[in-house]
Order: sequence, then structure tokens, then C-alpha cells
Amino acid sequence: MDFSLNDVQEMLADSIDKFIENDYDFDTRQKYAASDKGYSDDVWKTFAELGWTAVPFSEADGGFDGGPVDIMVIMRRFGSALIVEPYLANVVLAGGVLKRVANDEQKQRWLHPVIGGELQAALAFMEPQARYELSNVASTAQQDGDDWVLSGRKGFVINGGTADVLVIPARTSGDSCAEDGITLFLVDASAKGLSRNAYHTVDGLRAAEITLHDVRVGPDAVLGQAGGGYAALEAAMSDATLAVSAEAVGIMQLLKDKTVEYSKSRSQFGVPIGTFQALQHRMVDMLTACEQAESLLVWATMTYAQNGTEASRAISSVKYLVSSSGQRVAEEAVQIHGGMGVTWELDVAHYFKRVTAIGQLFGNADWHLDKLAT
Repeated sequence: MDFSLNDVQEMLADSIDKFIENDYDFDTRQKYAASDKGYSDDVWKTFAELGWTAVPFSEADGGFDGGPVDIMVIMRRFGSALIVEPYLANVVLAGGVLKRVANDEQKQRWLHPVIGGELQAALAFMEPQARYELSNVASTAQQDGDDWVLSGRKGFVINGGTADVLVIPARTSGDSCAEDGITLFLVDASAKGLSRNAYHTVDGLRAAEITLHDVRVGPDAVLGQAGGGYAALEAAMSDATLAVSAEAVGIMQLLKDKTVEYSKSRSQFGVPIGTFQALQHRMVDMLTACEQAESLLVWATMTYAQNGTEASRAISSVKYLVSSSGQRVAEEAVQIHGGMGVTWELDVAHYFKRVTAIGQLFGNADWHLDKLAT
């Protein structure tokens, strides 16, 4: 198994690194996060112009035929800069569903504008009663003539407050937790009967709760086959779980580096605190955790890219590791920085919040450990 990046991936990594260095420092990120939308429209257009929003899509759809390794390259660097633009929501989640099940007309209408940065989308899959069980869908869709009528609630929809369209899984048949009977719909966010409660998340991003009350959509809103949407939903979730794991690894590496640098400049009793053996041991533990997470991420990404039988276990393995060891690395970074480590002005506190949030996304450490055990 070749773990090295190819020339195109090296160019992609270099372009993102240059953008972050020149145009996306921490203060700029904070300004975007505090804006009405929670991100910058201009930066999002830049992403599209540089081709980053087109990476994981086929050439036939206007993309670059990228795969999991390319997304890993992108998300690791986005993690290191705490990017607030909704790449995960648009490209990985909503785009991940559309590229798998949308027909040509639907792709022309919805996927191509997402790739071009002209349309904001979100995948509204989480429900209050479901926790992390993807097939636990209580929202319903009933056919009325040629139309469908949707009702239900969706919780924690990433980018849900600013999305123009929503991909909504709803149950059209089967028991409440059955994989069969889940149908995917593309719904305009301004549709009659759809209400949104948008809010700030603890990590500086935006999400929303979605309520559907007899929302009527036409037959062209059905993505793929009625009742057969679970496979595409599961695949998009695997993409997203691996993507946030890569983001977490980028955060872990940066927190480790920042902590080491701080220990060289902060003095106590007339000497740098980095000379204290107890702190050296703790920073070595941080380094070890980062290296383990890096290695497992690369292995999991390559395994998933090759569609091996171990793909699901590989994703759960890396998500478990970044959810558990990522939290420990972040806590060590905060503690070694002292009281300033939890202040709003210091970026370390915001990295801590983001890696904590990632630990709960798409299954926490305990949930993925249970998956591995069973």
C-alpha cells in the first residue's frame, strides 16, 4: 500500500497552505465566524475558483475525480486553520448524497451549483430520538397523488440556517429503525411548512433545527429510488466521519506544535517551562498521540479508498482514536498554556472547542468502540 501523495495532491496541499498563510489567520477566522452567516461568501467563492469544492466529484459532473485521500488532504489543513466555511456540509455531506443518487437533471439543477459555489446545501439527517443511529428516521413522507408530504423534526443540521436547499431523509415505509424504507428528498429551504431555528455552536460554527409540517414537494424532489436511500446516506456519512477525523488530526498536530513552542518561551523560576521534566513527559505523550492518529488516519483513508472489507472498521477505529486521544491532546495544550489557555483571545481555546465538538460528531468514542466490539 503506497501512503505517499501524488503530484496533484501535493499541489492541492500546497495551494491550501499558501491560502491559509496569506489570507486566513486566526483574527480573520474570528471575524468571519462572528458575521451574520458565520462564514465569508468571498472565501467560499475563492474555494470554488481554486477548484476545492469540485475535488470529490466526477469529471462528468464538473469535478476532478478526487477520492478519500484528497478529502483527507483538504480537511487536515482546514483543521489546522479552523476554517469556518461550510465545506463539510456542502461538499462532503449534501454533495456526497447528490453525487450518488441524483439523476442528470437533478445534478444540473442542484449539484453543479454546489460545485460552483453558487448554492448552499445541507444534509438534515440527525433526529432528536436517533442519537447516532442513522437508520432511526421518524420523519415521514406520504404520497399524495404525484406529490409527497413531509413531516417531522431534524436536529443539529450543519449549515442548516443558511442553506438554500436541504437533503432530507424521510421514512416512506418500514419500521422506525429499518434501513429499508428511507427516501431522500431535496427540499427548498423556503418551502411552505418548513421552519428553521438557527444557532451558534460551541465551536464557533452554525447549525439549525428543522421542523417539517406538511411540506409538499413534487416527484422531482425524490433523490434515487423511493425507499432505497439508506445506502447513499451511509456512504456520505462514512465520507464525513473520515473527513472530520482528518480535521481532528490537523488540530491535534497544531496544538502539539503550539504547546511545544509556548513551553520554550514561557519562563518560570527563571527558566523556560519546557525544561521541566514533568512537562516534557506530557508533551511526549501529546507527540505520541498525534503520531498514532496520523498513522491510523492514513491507513483508514487508504483502506476506505480501496473499498476493502475492513473499510467500516477502519473508519470506526480512527474516529474512536481522534475522539479519545484528540480530547486528551487538547486538554494538555490548554493546561500547559495555563489560565490563558481558556481565554477567547487565544486560538488554543478555540481549537480545544472544535476538537471536542468533533469528538461528538457522527458517533462519539464509546459508540465507535461498541461498533468495533460487535
